[in-house]
Amino acid sequence: MNPWTRITSESDALGESPFWQALEQRLYWVDIPGQRIARVQLNGLQARGPVEYWPLTQEPGCIAPVQGGGLVMALRDGIYLAREWGGPLQLLTAAPYDTSKQRFNDGKCDAQGRFWAGSLYEPKDQALGSLYMLDGQGLHPMLGGALDGVVTANGLAWSPDGRTAYWADTAAHQIRAFDFDATSGQLINPRVFYQATPKPAGWAWGNAAPYGGRPDGAAVDAEGCYWSAQYEGGRLLRISPKGEVLAEVPTPALCPTMPCFGGEDLKTLFITTARHGRSEAELAQYPGSGCVWAMRVEVAGLPVNGFKVHTHK
Repeated sequence: MNPWTRITSESDALGESPFWQALEQRLYWVDIPGQRIARVQLNGLQARGPVEYWPLTQEPGCIAPVQGGGLVMALRDGIYLAREWGGPLQLLTAAPYDTSKQRFNDGKCDAQGRFWAGSLYEPKDQALGSLYMLDGQGLHPMLGGALDGVVTANGLAWSPDGRTAYWADTAAHQIRAFDFDATSGQLINPRVFYQATPKPAGWAWGNAAPYGGRPDGAAVDAEGCYWSAQYEGGRLLRISPKGEVLAEVPTPALCPTMPCFGGEDLKTLFITTARHGRSEAELAQYPGSGCVWAMRVEVAGLPVNGFKVHTHK
C-alpha cells in the first residue's frame, strides 16, 4: 500500500519550503529554479481548485507567513515582504553575500516571529554558507564563516519547547542540534544530532552501491521528533530528540526536499520533491518527482510560525 496521495499534477523543478496556512486551509511552497511561489487550497487530501503560481524574477529559497497576512520571502538578492498574494515586494534587507556565488536556501520563522534563512554556496567547494536572522533591528549573522559554516544550509527547525534548534549541512550529511536562547536568538552548544553515511564515490541512481540520501528540509512534530527529508535517499526519517531513528518512510520520489504538517488536525504530512537534474531512467521510475505529496500520520505537527513585521517611525 502506498500511503502517499499526489496533491499537484504539474511538477516543480525543485519544490521547497512548504508551510500550511491554517486560516486559508492552503499549502504554500516554492519552486526554486522555476522562480515561482505556489499555493493550493485543500480539503483533506484533495485540492480545491487549481494550483496558483506567482512568478518571480529570481530564485526564492524559502518563504514564511506574515502575522496579519502576507508573505516574507528570501530571494537570491535579499529578503522581501509582500502584503498580499501577487502584490508588490518591499525589500527588508539586501543579501549579505556575493549573489553571484550564493543564494538564500532553507529557512523559517521562530516562535518569536523572527525570520531565519540559511545560504547555499553554489561552487560547493567550501563551507561558506551561513545562517541569518531578521528581526526589528535588521539582519544578523548567527552561524557561519570559517568556524561553523556549511555548504548548503538546510533542515532548520525547533523543538516544541523552543529550547533546541536544528540545522543541517546537506553536503556534510550532517544534522546539528543547538541549545537555543529564545530571547537573544543565540545558538550555543553545537553537537552532531544525526550523521548520515556519506555518498559512495561515483554513485548515481541505479548503482548497486547502497545510499540512504542526505539531510534536506525538515519539520518537528508535537512529540519533538525531527522529520528529515533524505535527498536521493527516497525516504523520510523520523528521528527522536535523542537522535535515534524511530521510523523510515519511503517517499514517491527519490529526492524529497522538505516535509511540513498541515490539515485541520496537523496530522497531514506534506512533502515537496525535486526532478531538476534527475536522469530519465530515474524519472521513469518516479514519475511524480517534482510534485507535492501528502499522507496521514499519527502524531500531529506544530503550527507554522509567522513573521512579525516591525514598523519603524
